[in-house]
Amino acid sequence: MNTGLKLSAKILACIALLLSPEASHAARLKDIATVKGVRENILIGYGIVVGLKGTGDSSTEVTGQSLARLFGKLGLDVQNNAQVKSKNAAAVIVTAKLPAFSRVGNQIDVTVSSIGDASSLEGGVLLVTPLRAGDQNVYAVAQGPVSIGSVADGSSKNFPTVGRVVAGASIEKDVDSNFAAKKNFRLALHNPDFTTAARLATTINGELGGKFASARDSGTIDVVVPFNYENNTVELLATLENIQINVDSRAKVVLNERTGTIVMGEHISISPVAIAHGDLSVEIKDGGTTKKNGHVLQLQSGASVSDLVKALNTLGVQPKDLTAIFQTLREVGALQADVEIM
Repeated sequence: MNTGLKLSAKILACIALLLSPEASHAARLKDIATVKGVRENILIGYGIVVGLKGTGDSSTEVTGQSLARLFGKLGLDVQNNAQVKSKNAAAVIVTAKLPAFSRVGNQIDVTVSSIGDASSLEGGVLLVTPLRAGDQNVYAVAQGPVSIGSVADGSSKNFPTVGRVVAGASIEKDVDSNFAAKKNFRLALHNPDFTTAARLATTINGELGGKFASARDSGTIDVVVPFNYENNTVELLATLENIQINVDSRAKVVLNERTGTIVMGEHISISPVAIAHGDLSVEIKDGGTTKKNGHVLQLQSGASVSDLVKALNTLGVQPKDLTAIFQTLREVGALQADVEIM
């Protein structure tokens, strides 16, 4: 067996071990679900980066007009935009994420992206830029030196027209929310599943000692705040978000043909079938026993993904062969799992 096949065999063995039932474990509620309404908000604004070393915008239509308006606010009379010509400035779009429950005075990072023909934002400084949310209200103001990053040899990254201003925006407006006084709230699963939703509702009810949670559908659980947690929903969530839940999911195989990566979910079963691929042959039949005969392997009916992986491991199957095998198994209905090709 050559080195490539040995490496593939080791990878397959690790997959079989990780996906065995004994390797499964519970996850915290905070890692599998979010509270409806508790999320980040996108902020956006238009600004000017100055102080560039001749790498700014060459056009004066947008950048020149912006500089002219800026100079006017600063008391400098500029008759027309054509008088403002400088390649040391660049027009940019500034974006940021406003975290949930942020308060006035908190600072957040911003991303600065050139919208003109500037070749680089390196060394520039972002001028004061209001950042607005979808409701058109200003929630933060950004300003500061732009960093585009560099690699070990000191050279710039591949995209010098995009940079960041770390802690460059100050929040100027609170997002109105009286979360502690909520009478009920809704949990949304990251990966909707009926079994997980029902299991989560049951676990929450057991933790609270009553019928306070109910699964609305495969991805939604409604929770009523108990009387003893009235006006203290924060403490209730602090208790619930650390409970352990055994997460269930549909059987699935994900294949990445570009990299040869294959990830297989748990609970995959295979119906009786014979597989032939090149000089490889695998047979899964009723009443059969696992045995090796040259390049032929037989597996018992109802073989799991672990059994198949071990069999293919014995034959030194490479990832590219696995892709073709799992695709064909799905097509003939022998693989009881979803197959996703990336």
